[in-house]
Amino acid sequence: MNGTNTAIRTKHCLLVCTACASVWKDGKREGKSGGQQFMEDLSKLAKDWELSDQFDIQEVECMSACSHACAVSFAAAGKYTYLFGDLPANEPKSVEAVLECASQYYAKSDGLLPWSERPQALKKGVLAKIPPLGNQS
Repeated sequence: MNGTNTAIRTKHCLLVCTACASVWKDGKREGKSGGQQFMEDLSKLAKDWELSDQFDIQEVECMSACSHACAVSFAAAGKYTYLFGDLPANEPKSVEAVLECASQYYAKSDGLLPWSERPQALKKGVLAKIPPLGNQS
């Protein structure tokens, strides 16, 4: 089965934690979090991305990766789900790397992202690689 054909039929999700890199005072978040900034930068860059119609880019209030801010995830039916962390906010190269890696994810029928093929910014920050539901291997 061709990986691209499978990918085209399946909607993909790029999830961005907007609670990442928050400043807290008296139990309340102050100002814009790093995750919110990351989401804004990603949304702007994704407007001209060739796969923008193939991905739902969604905000997530918290991915429980607080010690590894900022965090993003790639997910699609029948594919591995990845959670990446340690992505600096306010760094355009991080946002570009996320879209580059998302393109790689889209092209793979199983979603596997070998370390050697990932952009530099996403080589060290894998927090989770979750197999597709129903996968017995």
